[in-house]
Amino acid sequence: ARDVGDLALLLSVLAGPDPRAPMALGEPGHRFAAPLEPTPRALHGLRVAWSLDLGGAFAVDEEVAVVTEQAGRLMARHGARVHGAHPDLSEGDDTFRTLRAWHLHAKLGPLLAEHPGELKASLADNIRAGAPLTGTDVARAYTQRTTLGERMRQFFTHHDLLVLPVSQVAPFPAEQEYPTQVAGRPMASYLDWMRSAYLVTVTGCPSIAVPAGRTPEGLPVGVQLVGPHGSDRRLLEVAAAFEAAREQG
Repeated sequence: ARDVGDLALLLSVLAGPDPRAPMALGEPGHRFAAPLEPTPRALHGLRVAWSLDLGGAFAVDEEVAVVTEQAGRLMARHGARVHGAHPDLSEGDDTFRTLRAWHLHAKLGPLLAEHPGELKASLADNIRAGAPLTGTDVARAYTQRTTLGERMRQFFTHHDLLVLPVSQVAPFPAEQEYPTQVAGRPMASYLDWMRSAYLVTVTGCPSIAVPAGRTPEGLPVGVQLVGPHGSDRRLLEVAAAFEAAREQG
């Protein structure tokens, strides 16, 4: 989306209950279409937990770290109560990788068997990682996902928002499959460099990525704003406020 307002409009079309998805949330999608107030006022008094790396859960390049810190300072200047804090998502890595591999193997395993050697190596490796998983492994991952969800619920009783990097690195060349190192730390696989994103995804909490600044070379860097489960509309309002704060400086 070009801006938060565009994203809200898109959600007003996409979101909402549907008989083909009986487990979907019941709120109508048109609630997202209400105009967002393009002013930083929504940041005032907001209890913001700021974290660079979720307590050392992943590496972050210096140029991304600088922009992420600037985002926290910007919110503080506009009245948010910003302090360093983060939830414990230590089970997130095993949970995400187990469920991802299980789903990939179930969906794409037959395709890989039919066309060995034709899928790119990183995808083939991810699919094969699901083959040895047992019911016990999958049950453990789902149990951990429930634990993560409850831990986030408790975290958001003390905080309104969690702010952290979207990506651990600035944009890299399209022909490069993935960064081989981040902040000097080797990335062993295609998944290692995106922990900042999937550790949030696996909690089930809504998150919105917003532009936050640029590197000295002019490459865009974003931060993600994360809210409690069910706070999608509120999160859009906060993101619109952050967008307006960046325009004011």
